[in-house]
Amino acid sequence: MPGMTAATGPSTGGGSAVVDARCLIAGQWRTSTNRAERIGPHARRLVSVAHVADSAMVDEALVYAAQARASVERLSPAARADVLERAADLVDRQRDEFARLLALELGKPVKDGRGEMVRVTDTFRVSAAEARRIGGEVLPTAGWQRGVGTTAMTYRAPVGVVVAITPFNAPANLLAHKLAASFAAGNTTIVKPPPQAPAVSVRLVQVLLDAGMPPEAVQLVHGGAEVGSRLCESSVVSAVSFTGGAATGAAVARAAGPKRLVLELGGNAATIVCEDADIEAAAAMAAATGFSNSGQSCISVQRVYVHTSVIDRFTDALTSAVRGLRVGDPLDDATDVGSMVDDEAASRLERWVKEAEAGGATVTCGGTRDGAILAPTVVSEPDPASTVVVEEAFGAVVVVLRYDSFDEVVELCNQSRYGLQAGLFTQNIARVFDAWRRLEVGGLVVNGTSNFRLDHVPFGGVKDSGIGRESPRWMIDDYTVTKTLLLRGMSIWGTR
Repeated sequence: MPGMTAATGPSTGGGSAVVDARCLIAGQWRTSTNRAERIGPHARRLVSVAHVADSAMVDEALVYAAQARASVERLSPAARADVLERAADLVDRQRDEFARLLALELGKPVKDGRGEMVRVTDTFRVSAAEARRIGGEVLPTAGWQRGVGTTAMTYRAPVGVVVAITPFNAPANLLAHKLAASFAAGNTTIVKPPPQAPAVSVRLVQVLLDAGMPPEAVQLVHGGAEVGSRLCESSVVSAVSFTGGAATGAAVARAAGPKRLVLELGGNAATIVCEDADIEAAAAMAAATGFSNSGQSCISVQRVYVHTSVIDRFTDALTSAVRGLRVGDPLDDATDVGSMVDDEAASRLERWVKEAEAGGATVTCGGTRDGAILAPTVVSEPDPASTVVVEEAFGAVVVVLRYDSFDEVVELCNQSRYGLQAGLFTQNIARVFDAWRRLEVGGLVVNGTSNFRLDHVPFGGVKDSGIGRESPRWMIDDYTVTKTLLLRGMSIWGTR
C-alpha cells in the first residue's frame, strides 16, 4: 500500500516486517525526518515506524484542507455513500490482515481484531445509509401571522474541515466512526491517529482511498500532543472529534475553543446484579466482557455491584469463568486475553490491585504481571475509596462490590465522576425504568453488562465521560450546520 511499506520482508502485516507508516498530506504519502518506533507489547519487537509531522507539515495540511473543502462539498450524498459501501467490501476481504496488524501493534487477540473489523464494516455501511438520508425540511411559517406569505426551508450543510483524533484501544473502528461520518456529511477530515497504532490507521485510510474517496477528503498526520493542539486551535477547523482520556479531552476543548466538539472520554463503568438475576449467566458475561481487549475499553466492566444475598455465588462463578480464559499470544486464534498496550499500563494496574489488597480486598484470581500482560484479575470487596474503584482502570481488572438495596446501589453508581454506560441484570421491569431514569449515564444495557455497543445506536456519556454522541447519524448532526432559506412573497401556504 502506498502509505505503508515493509522495511524488512514482503508483508505489511506479518512475519518480521516492520511497517513504515507515512503521513498523508495534500494527496501525497509523505516521509519525515522525525520518526516514532512502535514496539509490539507482546511481540517485544519493532512492528511499525510512524513519520511524525512537524509544524510545517501540519500547517500544510490545514492550508490544503481549507482549499479542499469546496471540492468535497460538491460530491453528492449518493457518491459519498457509494465510496463508503465499496470500502466496507474491501475491509471484509482484508479482515484477517487487519486483525494480524492489530495483534502486532497492540497485543489485541486476533479474534477481537476480527470483531473490530466487522464493526468497521458495519460503521461504513451505516454511514453510507446516513449519507443518503441527509436532507432538510419545509417549515410551517404560515402558522404565525408574520410568516404568512413567506416560505422557509432548511438543509444540512457540511461544516467544512473536521479534525479526528483517535485512541489506541479500537483504532480502526473509532477512526471509521469519525472519518466515515464526516465524509458522509460532506466534509474534509484531518486524522491524527494514536501513536500506538499508526500502521492500522494508515491502512484503513488507504482502503478508503482505494474505494474511491477523493484525496481532498482525507489527510493523516502522525504526532503527539503538539500536533493535536496545533490542529485543534486552527481557525480553519470547524469541528473536532476526540476519543480518549478526560484530562486530554479537557486540553482538546481548551485548544479548540468555540468549535463543535464531540468528546468521548473515560469511564469506570458499573454493572448491577440484582437478586433476581440469572447469576451464572451474569458472571459468564462479566468475565467475557470485562477482559476482552484486556479490559481496554471505556465501557469495559470495572465495578460490579452485586446484591448481598447472591454476592458469594456470583464471585465464585465469576472467578471460575475468569480462570478459564486463555491468556497468551494474540496471534493465536484460541487466545482470549492478550497484552495491554504497554508495560507501564499493566504495571499501573498491578500497583492498584496491590493497594486494594493491602486495604482489605481479596484478589480471587490474577494480580500478577508478565511484561505488558496482566493476568485477568478479580478484586472482591475493595474499599470503595480505593483507586481501582474510583479511577478508570482501563485494563484487565474487575472489582466486585456489595449492596443491600436498589436505592443504595443507584447512589453508589452515581458517585463516580464518570457516566458513560451501565449494565443491569434484573427481571423487574419497574426497576429497569427506575434505573434508566436515575442512573447518571448516557446508556443503560439491561440483562447485559456495561460493555455492549451497537455502532448505529447513539453512544456517549455525561459528566467527565464526554460531550455529544458517537454514531454516524448523531455525529452527522455535529458535522453539519442548518442553513435556512426564506422566500418572501412566495408561499406554498395560504396568503391571508
